[in-house]
Amino acid sequence: MRPGGALLALLGSLLLLRLLWCSAYAPGRSRILLEESREATHGTPAALRMLRSPATLIPRTTNSTYLNEQSLQLTEKCKNLQADVKSLSKKMKRYSEDDYLQIITNIQRCPWKRQAEEYENFREELASCCDAVQNFVVSQNNTPVGTNMSYEAESKKGILIGEKIFNMLPVSQPFVEYRYNQCAVVGNGGILNNSLCGAEIDKSDFVFRCNLPPTTGNFSKDVGSKTNLVTVNPSIITTKYGNLKEKKAVFLEDIATYGDVFLLLPAFSFRANTGASFKVYYSLKESQSRQKVIFFHPKYLKHLALFWRTKGVTAYRLSSGLMITSVAVELCENVKLYGFWPFSKTVEDTPVSHHYYDNKLPKRGFHEMPKEYSQILQLHVKGILKLQFSKCEIA
Repeated sequence: MRPGGALLALLGSLLLLRLLWCSAYAPGRSRILLEESREATHGTPAALRMLRSPATLIPRTTNSTYLNEQSLQLTEKCKNLQADVKSLSKKMKRYSEDDYLQIITNIQRCPWKRQAEEYENFREELASCCDAVQNFVVSQNNTPVGTNMSYEAESKKGILIGEKIFNMLPVSQPFVEYRYNQCAVVGNGGILNNSLCGAEIDKSDFVFRCNLPPTTGNFSKDVGSKTNLVTVNPSIITTKYGNLKEKKAVFLEDIATYGDVFLLLPAFSFRANTGASFKVYYSLKESQSRQKVIFFHPKYLKHLALFWRTKGVTAYRLSSGLMITSVAVELCENVKLYGFWPFSKTVEDTPVSHHYYDNKLPKRGFHEMPKEYSQILQLHVKGILKLQFSKCEIA
């Protein structure tokens, strides 16, 4: 060994120990010592040059520990979401938008996964009470001639099904032989504006819409244009289309934009609905339109209202959105909801119009939108259906 070699080797070992100690307990200081060691050991043997190697630095674990803690906290929050959502409909008579929006913010942070068992259990529960596959449409096989049909919301009133009405009905349920894979239920909420969800919606196997919303022009990029079934509130026929008298041509032109679509009307919910609903049927028949008119079965709607009443939805009437969502769960393997947003602002506090095409508010007290929405949120967190809360991802 050269003179002083033993001393130099000892010095190198001491510097190495000091650096390792500082790497473990003072990561910032270790970088300074490393620079000092480079200057002090310039031109030294390989035993000391190893101090320059990044491999001597002990990796910091603070960030990964923090992320693990965050992940655990998020997992725990996600587990508690069902209880949080359920509490909304129980803890207060009047809902607070901010309470809902805070929970929705938490929901958005949690990964969504379809839960096959939860889905099947809920579908069986719906089928045992209502059986949409066999009963949600009035047809010749479930309503023979001579039936005295009671109205859904006016049960003491009835209508006799004679030959004329009987011939308006489909022979059997239009969807009994189908089980669609991916279905989209498109609400009319202003949250759809600038969502760019149109392409995703149009890829669905079956698209449900409510109350003749516009789907052409600039709207299509956000809401899509594909429509397989659209509900029609008879009040739209009387107010917007003048009871199909002077505005009949406008109505037929608007309907044509949907293509081969089923128009679903609640002709037997109220007596006042019957005349307008039948006018829609005869107008399309006379013009030889491609669209087909079908009617909600009043018994199905009555049973469905009782089903949701047991869940806490006690409003005078269910919304078309909740009715159609219920039908979709029975008819489809995967259900995704778009445009369901009963709030005046987003989670980022941005104002939202009531509809994506206007800001007309519904009649107060007629529906219970927040309570209905809490039920839909529960279906989302249970993995039964999926809610789209914000913009869609573009492929």
